[in-house]
Amino acid sequence: MLNTDYRVIFEGNNLMRLLEGLFVTARIAFISVIIACILGLVFGVVMTSKSKVVKIISKIYLETIRIIPILVWLFIVYFGVASAFNLNLNGEVVSIVVFSLWGIAEMGDIVRGAITSIPKHQEEAALALGLNKINIYIYVLIPQAVRRIIPGGINLATRMIKTTSLVVLIGVVEVVKVGQQIIEVSLLKAPTASFWVYGFIFILYFIICYPLSALSRKLEQKWVG
Repeated sequence: MLNTDYRVIFEGNNLMRLLEGLFVTARIAFISVIIACILGLVFGVVMTSKSKVVKIISKIYLETIRIIPILVWLFIVYFGVASAFNLNLNGEVVSIVVFSLWGIAEMGDIVRGAITSIPKHQEEAALALGLNKINIYIYVLIPQAVRRIIPGGINLATRMIKTTSLVVLIGVVEVVKVGQQIIEVSLLKAPTASFWVYGFIFILYFIICYPLSALSRKLEQKWVG
């Protein structure tokens, strides 16, 4: 029955397995977001370069990451690269690599947009005061860009957390995979198990992502609006 099938979540160690799967999801997302924030900041600064070669290379990287779906990138790295170079790649490592590359590209574009939105006369004034290019970025441009970066960065982190559900397709046992396993075992005795299990997974994702989304909106209204 619909009212009692929810018990499948609490049978045996199912709840603990779901939470362990959520921890795998959170670990992949957390490591990827940290890498994306650090290297994305660097990439964003590089994208503001006036060098045509740097701009072309940056554009190719950004558009390649954006055009090809994340799922395809997971398959390319997990199956294609592993086969081409005879590597035994761990699904979780592949997930972190792919999500980091995606995050770096997206964060870099956010950083680039934030820096280029700062009025040009501030950079000109800094040059007039004798600051070199590096010091202008460190003391003038980046500190002002941070307020513009944070809302978009938090939104990106939320998207990365939600998209980690795709890693189930390369064998990573995260929360969605655990849910599928529980449903397969419980379906005969609990016909509506999928409703309850996926509903519970939805709640877990909501608990993680909603506070981030709310924080992003609040910061955007305070700093950008």
